[in-house]
Amino acid sequence: MSRSSSGAAKMQPLKAQPTEPAQRRTPKRQKRAVRARFRRYHSPMAIHMIKLCVGAETIADLTAWQERLMQRYPKPVHQTRMSPKRRDELLAGGSIYWVIKKVIRVRQRILDIQTAQDPSGRPLCELVLDPELIPVTPRRKRPFQGWRYLKPGDAPPDLEPGRKASDVPVGLDEALKEALVW
Repeated sequence: MSRSSSGAAKMQPLKAQPTEPAQRRTPKRQKRAVRARFRRYHSPMAIHMIKLCVGAETIADLTAWQERLMQRYPKPVHQTRMSPKRRDELLAGGSIYWVIKKVIRVRQRILDIQTAQDPSGRPLCELVLDPELIPVTPRRKRPFQGWRYLKPGDAPPDLEPGRKASDVPVGLDEALKEALVW
């Protein structure tokens, strides 16, 4: 209700409720609409994984290790005990970023995630990787155990084409960049 200038209450017409079946939101249609909104905003987007490359001192060590693996497997495979829960997001274009000597140096695309068993019968997760190592802008990373998810916004960018990843210590690398020498 609203009041007119004379102070008397004036009735406003009620809005008609939809009576057509196409206009009504039945519980089934509501569920469908909610699911569609969820899929639109929660579709699998790429997420990455970050892992310490234990035992490797340089990128060449990682390359040699994977070449030895490819004598037994068609593509490089990395085995881990824990299987990622966000499998679809990793397979939607995700990569594994390798930390070598406390610095993220290279990444590899994750092609597939398979299950396997170790010799004692315990389940394992096998990450099937693209053989190409893609150098990234070096970034310091503190040690951690196992692997972690890495959001695309937090991942270091790939190096420009023609520029090679160097094994220069990150501190020196950052100082050279600041001095505009590098």
